[in-house]
Amino acid sequence: MERSAYFDNAKLMLIFLVVFGHVIQPFTIDSTGVNTLYMWIYTFHMPAFIFLAGFFAKGAGNKDYLFKLTRKLLLPYLIFQLIYSSYYYYIGKPGWLTDLSHPHWSLWFLFSLFCWHILLYWFKKIPAVASVVLAITIGLVVGYFPEIGHQFSLSRTFVFFPFFLLGYLVTSDHVMWLKHRSVKVASVIIMAIVAVAIYVAPEFNSGWLLASKSYGDLGMPEYGGLARLLVYATSAIMAVSVLTWVPTQHYRFTKLGTRTLYVYLLHGFFIQYFRQAELFYVNNVLDLFGLAVISAVIVLVLSSRPIQGISQPFIEGKASILKKYVASREG
Repeated sequence: MERSAYFDNAKLMLIFLVVFGHVIQPFTIDSTGVNTLYMWIYTFHMPAFIFLAGFFAKGAGNKDYLFKLTRKLLLPYLIFQLIYSSYYYYIGKPGWLTDLSHPHWSLWFLFSLFCWHILLYWFKKIPAVASVVLAITIGLVVGYFPEIGHQFSLSRTFVFFPFFLLGYLVTSDHVMWLKHRSVKVASVIIMAIVAVAIYVAPEFNSGWLLASKSYGDLGMPEYGGLARLLVYATSAIMAVSVLTWVPTQHYRFTKLGTRTLYVYLLHGFFIQYFRQAELFYVNNVLDLFGLAVISAVIVLVLSSRPIQGISQPFIEGKASILKKYVASREG
């Protein structure tokens, strides 16, 4: 069993769902089926993605690690915040921002990921169970404060932190326990029940899954904590259910799972253009399948070696791929 292949396959699957979810989002208003699929994906794809980010944060804590993290996360955040501002202006997107404290669209993840590593410095000093309970409690409480919202991605940072912390605390053996047959059987039932529940209750506000709004904004100023606790439970069991089905074999495409950051940062150029130009429509299942294919192509292109080489200086702050290519040409 190749555990590294499992995690790379998982990251690749989840980044595809991130792209696909963003592609179909404009069509959720007019189609109950598309809305159900979109909400179903959103119950688990970011919690699972964040869980895996926490799993690979085992070295968090020392000063050198934090310095590298600043270069790896905050520098790309600043660069892409400016790039997306210029791009939005170019394509005529209304409401484009230049304020660095309000992350553009998907860039919130970079800022939150940096903050999760900082929080981990203190939380890993607390006994595991107590630290998770504390993280969940904070995630529940922040919803009562409307001041904690999109600015600096504070709401999402606190709400999603429990998944990052859980990822940090578990081991590979814990994750591989998901491959048991009994877990797989239960996972199918759980995923089906959640899908049906979303379908029969299409008025459910997606803001609960996006975690960027206060309970007041979501229409539950008094009992929002209970609702978020239910969302936590649903997201956790859905993430477990989906990760159960990730293959452990190494395929030709498995290595693309190591380049998910490139896809995450760059796919917005496609998505925002598609939305602004209103290029696509969904009238039937075949249209939806076509959008899935387009999403897969976007993932494939953006995780390709040429794109990685061109964008590496902006994303990683180095140009090793280009240097290697130039050296090979000169040789």
